[in-house]
Amino acid sequence: MGLRERKKAETRCRIERTALDLFAERGYDAVTVNEIAEAAGVAKVTLFTYFPTKESLVLGPVDNDDFAGAVARREPGQTPLDAVRAYLRALGEELVEFDPAELATRMKVIFETPELVAGVSRIHYVQRSALARALGEGLVAEVMAAAISSTVLALQEAFFLRLSEGMPVGEVRARLGDDVELAFDLLEHGFRDHFRRQ
Repeated sequence: MGLRERKKAETRCRIERTALDLFAERGYDAVTVNEIAEAAGVAKVTLFTYFPTKESLVLGPVDNDDFAGAVARREPGQTPLDAVRAYLRALGEELVEFDPAELATRMKVIFETPELVAGVSRIHYVQRSALARALGEGLVAEVMAAAISSTVLALQEAFFLRLSEGMPVGEVRARLGDDVELAFDLLEHGFRDHFRRQ
């Protein structure tokens, strides 16, 4: 990364971190974009260059998942399910360094703000609809997209729960990899054999 790109990344991070801290301290609705820009030491127009809406200051990472793209770009002979599994596996491996405290703050702000909870639901709906289109047409594609999306949500919830309980980051990351394999094995092969083993 060059100097210019590094400075842009630092500015983006500073704006986002400042916004999260203000939202956590005073509540999402009580903080204005002008206050965030001033506290982060940037012009309002600069803030909007990095974050097009106030909501995106919090929900940006949620809106980055591209399961439809993973299906569309899959290798020849690779099933859509395997493409999404590989995509999630790669995301888990990228979690080399992240700030658990920042993640906890983000989740706190989201859960305490009905507008942001609704925003998360809207993002998930858009992602699920895009995934269904990438999978094909008709009920089969819709059901498959719904099953994959629900599975991903369950994986994310387990990930956040372990972090909130204080599990070490390395262990959380390792457990996520195991969870992805288990969840997608269940999607691929069904639940019948799993229940027979219990």
